Amino acid sequence: MKKHDSEKKAIIELLKSSGEDLDRLYREADETRRKYVGDEVYLRGIVEFSNICRNDCLYCGIRKSNRKIVRYLMTPEEILDVAKMMVDTPLNTIVLQSGERPGPQDRILGETIKAIKEHTNLTITLSAGNRDYDTYKYLRDCGMDRYLLRFETSNPLLFETFHKGSTLKERLMCIEHLKNLGVQTGSGFMIGLPGETYETLAENILLCKELDLDMIGIGPFIPHGDTPLKDIGNAYDDKEIFFKALSVLRIFNKEAHIPATTSYDAVFKGQGRKLALKRGANIYMPNITPTKYRKEYQLYPGKPHITDNGEESIKYAISTIGSINRPIGQGPGDSIKKRRKTCQL
Repeated sequence: MKKHDSEKKAIIELLKSSGEDLDRLYREADETRRKYVGDEVYLRGIVEFSNICRNDCLYCGIRKSNRKIVRYLMTPEEILDVAKMMVDTPLNTIVLQSGERPGPQDRILGETIKAIKEHTNLTITLSAGNRDYDTYKYLRDCGMDRYLLRFETSNPLLFETFHKGSTLKERLMCIEHLKNLGVQTGSGFMIGLPGETYETLAENILLCKELDLDMIGIGPFIPHGDTPLKDIGNAYDDKEIFFKALSVLRIFNKEAHIPATTSYDAVFKGQGRKLALKRGANIYMPNITPTKYRKEYQLYPGKPHITDNGEESIKYAISTIGSINRPIGQGPGDSIKKRRKTCQL
């Protein structure tokens, strides 16, 4: 407990950095990233295959109560076509992302994963919300390599306030199921939920460390205009907090893969992901969802490149990484922990 308290205090001090201390924080995060995960930036192609969701999260643009969007579900053939397009690109991982919709569709999803494995050598990450142990096992057995499930906040009350009908305990249990199944597991949180404090943010970072995650995705809280929180601002006035959190996250989670998430570009137009890569991140995830679906999968406002096609998104990603003189990672870019275990066998 004493160690936890001392780490929490140290994190809060870092989150309040300014001036030369802030410059020092960013340098340390970048140096930590270079030392532990290298200079390579790994590309993961995101396919937002469905915006159908059973949840009613108060800030999310695809919440089930939002009647202003057109719901869609890509066919297995459409998903496979996108995967085949990736074969001759620098993208070695496909990230299949959707709203949460457990049920018969999971069987179809499993068959789609099998088809991708049969026709490509892509690593497959899935991000589709809470499932039970048996469903995760089924998807793993079909060929799923990784799963991303953000806990969003370490504060149980805040979680239940903004995620009606769900609990933090349930979410953490799902993460535990994935880890027990040997699936490379990612999680993370939003920065600045209403009611969040520096203490909460520090606890978020420490929970990531406690979970010993393979990948950690974080980003600013940005409520969608068609949700109950449309007029509620971020808990922090200083936008620099988004990068401070990223840098501290890297320092306390040295070996985790940390993406420069798209939400950074929504706040810092055209510069957010580039700055994130300079301040601790090492993953870039271009959106390769077919153009006709992109405008219906806006979790938050200001999402960039919604009129681009997959080739344009990949080209932009390569250009961004090249502009900061970082090489594109080759191979699947597996978890550092998985690589170490493999070498020990």
